[in-house]
Amino acid sequence: MNEDRQPKFFLGQTLATPGALESIQEANQSPMEFLQQHVAGKWGEVDEEDASENENVLLHGERILSVYRTTQDVKLRVITEADRSATTILLPEEY
Repeated sequence: MNEDRQPKFFLGQTLATPGALESIQEANQSPMEFLQQHVAGKWGEVDEEDASENENVLLHGERILSVYRTTQDVKLRVITEADRSATTILLPEEY
């Protein structure tokens, strides 16, 4: 298997808020598109500081944040909890 296809961390239980699911559905996309990028370490639209922090927390077990946009330009956050028990897709205003 290709190295960038190996998950960088465990997602835990995957969850999504109703608002995020509606936005993903309206864009004719799948939550898996965003989860696959997240677990591969492709953090999306986070700033350099958050991207660097994500790389550091892979070793230290803190929260991991990615930011993506649907094809309809709706911003989504994907957050994996520090204990890796759950990963949630949500709209920024639902955070």
